Amino acid sequence: MPTILEKVSLQPYNSLALPAVAEFFCAVQTSAELLAALEFARSRDLPVIPLGGGSNIVLAGDITGLVLRIDIKAVSHRVLGELVEVTFAAGENWHDFVLWAVKNNFGGIENLSLIPGNVGAAPIQNIGAYGVELKDIFHSCRGVMLDSLNEFELTKSECEFDYRSSIFKSKFKNKIIITSVQFILTKSRHNFNINYNDLKINLVNTELTIKKISDEVIRIRKSKLPDPKSFGNCGSFFKNPIVNISRYKSLIDKFPKIPCHKINKSNYKISAAWLIDQSGFKNKKDKKVGVYVNQPLVIINHGNASGRDLLNLANNIKETIYSNFEIELEEEVLII
Repeated sequence: MPTILEKVSLQPYNSLALPAVAEFFCAVQTSAELLAALEFARSRDLPVIPLGGGSNIVLAGDITGLVLRIDIKAVSHRVLGELVEVTFAAGENWHDFVLWAVKNNFGGIENLSLIPGNVGAAPIQNIGAYGVELKDIFHSCRGVMLDSLNEFELTKSECEFDYRSSIFKSKFKNKIIITSVQFILTKSRHNFNINYNDLKINLVNTELTIKKISDEVIRIRKSKLPDPKSFGNCGSFFKNPIVNISRYKSLIDKFPKIPCHKINKSNYKISAAWLIDQSGFKNKKDKKVGVYVNQPLVIINHGNASGRDLLNLANNIKETIYSNFEIELEEEVLII
């Protein structure tokens, strides 16, 4: 039986460094410990709140129930001709996974360098950056259903991936815990992606390698995003809104400089960072919370902020963006 603690501060376990107390807390390192902890929660009729790296969550207040920190670690891979099948346990650090792949010259994941958090949370958000999303390399995942404690396995199509979304944020929200994720990477004949302007600038006329792309992504992210050790943050707070072609045309007519990215023949992605910047929030701050000067998508904790302080600023941003552009921003982070 794993150790289950009562009244545990979650401030060290979330990258925003927000104060919150868990009624019960347990860190599990094996599947057997996970099942034992879930049996404990079931015996007391407690809700279960899984916690990975704590990098994409906002703790709105104290948490009733059992907070489970998933620390399960394991790595394996096998070569399949020009491809490689890789399995990482949910508790493995995402960026460490990327660096491992880069070191072994396994391709497809290099654009996702330096994204904070753990592997188990990546499918929930369908994390993405610089033209690549998790679904592009995802094969399947395994985990446990919270109601029955039965194990499950889901393929890519069954996960219903969408922009920063998946079945784990809809039908299976608060109903599962992922224990491992399987990916398919390239061993040779890599398909490099430098379509984003930030990458093109320094890489377009060079001989591309997996490491060069990863290094450039890391450089760009470090220049734009604050280190959580210096400023509590959870990365991008909002999704880039997606609009249809008629709405896109009306926006361009009113705001010719608005940055847009064509997704397909019917839809365009609008830069949420630009909307926030144009609305006067960039580097806006008070004693507790603010918007990061180098990246308006990032809300930071200047110290002693509560989850409510942070959410008040987020709601102010959303209301202002709608007033200025008639666009509804949606949170990318998970609010607990």
